[in-house]
This record gives sequence, structure tokens and C-alpha cells, in this order.
Amino acid sequence: MGLTVSVAGASGYAGGELLRLIAGHPHLEVGAVTGQGSVGAAVGDVHPHLVQYAGRTFTATDPAALAEADLVFLALPHGESAAIASKLPAGVKVVDLGADFRLADPEKWAAYYSGPHAGTWPYGLPELPGQRAVIAAADRVAGPGCYATTITLALAPLIAAGVADPDDVVVVAASGTSGAGKGLKPHLLASEVMGGLTPYRVGAHQHVPEIKQATGARGLSFTPVLAPMPRGILATVTARPIGDARAAREALENAYGDEPFVYVLPEGRWPHTGATLGANTCLMQAGVDVDSGRIIVTSATDNLVKGAAGQALQCANLMLGLPETAGLAVNGVAP
Repeated sequence: MGLTVSVAGASGYAGGELLRLIAGHPHLEVGAVTGQGSVGAAVGDVHPHLVQYAGRTFTATDPAALAEADLVFLALPHGESAAIASKLPAGVKVVDLGADFRLADPEKWAAYYSGPHAGTWPYGLPELPGQRAVIAAADRVAGPGCYATTITLALAPLIAAGVADPDDVVVVAASGTSGAGKGLKPHLLASEVMGGLTPYRVGAHQHVPEIKQATGARGLSFTPVLAPMPRGILATVTARPIGDARAAREALENAYGDEPFVYVLPEGRWPHTGATLGANTCLMQAGVDVDSGRIIVTSATDNLVKGAAGQALQCANLMLGLPETAGLAVNGVAP
């Protein structure tokens, strides 16, 4: 018998992706599967692709049932995890995919989210310096946001190495519609999304304080764009160089040379979202703008895997003493 994990919010996109990844994990079994809006429904009716769990039934999000597992994943809407987490015994390990415990500054929380600040858990991005050991020793971990993951991986090594000015960073990033969750919203209807790109939350996206906290950036302009695709993020990060802008590539290679899920592509090959589909990888490339001299780093992830469920599972592996890569694909699916 393997270790057991429960999934709260399993009827959503990230929760469903967790079930898909756990199904292929060599050491984990699924315990409670909850979905507040789908109580009593068969998993196969909500997630037709999850044939292995088709006969399972979603139950109510009961902390006592969740706590019977070795680890609980909270794949709940922002602001809902804290109440459930507070009712879980201290000995139960938890990975939260929401925003509730990401920010250290209560004032930043109040500025970008609603409700009281719940506190701060260790940040679940293993590739940051020293963070892997912190996660492995933790009982509670806050999973990063999807945009924050894709941007932080591209930017943090540049600031840490002193090759990018932390006061002058500009990011434009496009995301697929699954990043907005599974709720019915008029602007996410196929007829509204197909055939066009739309910026949103311009100048006030909730991941800005998270990115600044994780990277050390002080001046950050971020414009998110809704793209007509189900999943994937492509982020273009530009920064004013400190010294030779070409040093950015070396900083990324030094940071990720031994990482299993982050790849700096060969020079001249730029990342695209399709190559990350279904994989827990981040693909990136660095260059220099010949006109402005600014550093350019483009990074791509699958927002539901490395940006959510896959990264949560990566953290869970560390917390449970399992191989970090267990159950996680490096190669994407194509075409």
C-alpha cells in the first residue's frame, strides 16, 4: 500500500489535473475526492478523461475525511483554503494551490485580495535557492500562482546574479482560459475568446506582489493577456541590464543546469506553450534587444501542471520523502 493523498476541490481544472497526475504516480493513492459544487456526481461525469476514477463520487469538503490521508491538496478558490486548513490536524501535511498563504505582507494581501490575511506558509517553488530543503522540512506549503511560477523562474536568477536591474522589469504574459478556473463567465465563452487576444487586470494583477516577493524585483510592470487556447502560459520578461546583457543566459544556465524541470533551450530556439503540454517543465530562452539593449527572457509552462497541479505534486513528493520527479512528466504531448 502506498501513501494516501486527498484532493479538496477535485472537480475544478487544477483538482482534476491532480487526479490525472496521481493516477500515474508509483507511490500515491487517492483518498477523499471532494468537490463542493459536484457532491454526489461521478468523477467520470465531471472529468470524462479520468477513466481510472470514473466510478468514484465527489463528496463534501469535510476536514475530518480529508485528514485521514497522509497529505491533503487544497485546490480551492482563493480565500477558501484557510478555513479548511485550520480544521486539519497539525500532523497532516498540506499543499495549498490557492493564494491564501503565499504573501508575507498583510498589506499586500489586503490590496490585491479580499478577506483577512491568513498567514504565510513556505513558498512551494523548489527551484528557488534553498527552497527545496525548506519545502522538504515543512508540513504546510503554499503553491505559487501559475503566472508567478513562469515569470519568477525567468527573472529570479537574473536579479540574484546582479545582471538585471530590480527597479526596471516589464512583463507581458499570455495565458490559456483554464487559468481563470472552471466557473461560467461570459468573457470566457468560446465565441468571446476565439480569434482574439485580450489584456485584463492591467496594472493591478494579483500575482504582482507574489512575483516581487519571490524575485526581489522592486519595479515591475505586468500585463496579462487572455489567449484563445485551453492551457499554457508564455511570458516575455524584459529588464534593464546591469553590465553586459549577455550575462543573463549564463545566470539562467548556472541556476538550472541541474534542475529536472527547467530547461534553458539552445541558442536560437524559443519556447512555445505547446511543447509543455502535460509536462511539469518550464522552457526558456534568453536574448538581448538590439535596439534598447534590454535583457529578454521568454518562458513557457503548462499553467495546470508546472503552474498548479504538477508543482503541487513536486512539493508533495519532497514533503513525503519521495523522489521529487515521481509521477511527473518532463516531456510534453504533441501535436
